[in-house]
Amino acid sequence: MNNQNLHRSLVNGIVFALTETFIEKRKSDKVLSQLFKLNKQWGARDRGFIAENTYDIVRWWRSIAEAAELDFQKVKAHEIWYLVKGWLALQQYDITSYKEWDKFQVDKFLKNYKNAQKHRVTRVSIPDWLDEVGVAQLGEEKWEKELSVINEQAPVAIRANLFMNDVNSLQAILLNEGIETNKVVGAKNALTLVKRQNIFKTSAFTEGRFEVQDPGSQLIVEFLDVKQGLRVVDACAGAGGKSLYLSNLMENKGQLISLDIEQWKLDELKKRARRNGAHNIETRLIEAKTIKRIRQSADRLLLDVPCTGLGTLRRNPDAKWKLSPLFLEEVVVTQAQILQNYASILRVGGKMVYATCSILPIENEKQVENFLAKNPNFKLLEERWTNTPETGFDGFYMALMERIAE
Repeated sequence: MNNQNLHRSLVNGIVFALTETFIEKRKSDKVLSQLFKLNKQWGARDRGFIAENTYDIVRWWRSIAEAAELDFQKVKAHEIWYLVKGWLALQQYDITSYKEWDKFQVDKFLKNYKNAQKHRVTRVSIPDWLDEVGVAQLGEEKWEKELSVINEQAPVAIRANLFMNDVNSLQAILLNEGIETNKVVGAKNALTLVKRQNIFKTSAFTEGRFEVQDPGSQLIVEFLDVKQGLRVVDACAGAGGKSLYLSNLMENKGQLISLDIEQWKLDELKKRARRNGAHNIETRLIEAKTIKRIRQSADRLLLDVPCTGLGTLRRNPDAKWKLSPLFLEEVVVTQAQILQNYASILRVGGKMVYATCSILPIENEKQVENFLAKNPNFKLLEERWTNTPETGFDGFYMALMERIAE
């Protein structure tokens, strides 16, 4: 029995975070960040308890809901209390009975949870449609491998900002601040934290010595093979994690144009670029004629396209409950359009990387096959995958292509 005294405010915190995630459809990480800013009385241990249990309940949402004899897709706000009690009972916490739990039968819940382990969709806690897609796309054996790690907590990974330090000196600097890290095999500038800590309060972060970035994401940037003096376009830049690393590898020499359809993301990239000392980045909002104006001008092109994000479910567990078959259909169309339209940015002899953080062939190699069939002036040079069970990284796909003719 876990005898940790669970103050009501901690349980309320978990309930609030889950309500915002499942009823208000907000992202768990954003909700928790706001919650902690509003409750500064919580220490590191309290925040850790709330965050870890919130994420665990999100991961196992279906299993817990069905054990509580609720439809996981239709849980009401007041019923979230039952799921929290069920989860804490599973973790063997000795908790004071709140009035919200008077009608909740713990013994029955535990029996139901054990029975739920007989079926894959409830054992690993995923929607039926996603299980069907996974089997159809990857086959039973490969899908089972992916599911074996889907509910594990992803390690916190960072990348050394090469403008300020290499990975060895960064590791030493962080250790001096009480942050122990390990190097990552296969990702030359990456470190992972030995234990989860608030690294954003370190002097190393304030000084711009590192960025949080999964090793798989770092490998995509390296795959593009950029050099000093090239004209490089990051066409789906977002808040700019990959742009910042591209600037590193270009040694601030050459032109790096970062594009996105949302100005607030580009504004965030500008802030990060200043902290990183990345001076060769130019941000541009994608508007009606943006792509046309830079047609056939880039030596390198990065297309990190919108996707289902199924390769990052360890890191973003709430995504599996917000995805839908319709979204998958729509995002596949969007990917094809971006690949077809944005490829015109590349000059003859230039190279581009098409990348996703998905594990589904329909978003990955099938998209590239379809594009090449329609565009014989491009050729495939190489494909890579970073599937989590094999690499430990988030699941990414990347294809390197070259424009060989007009």
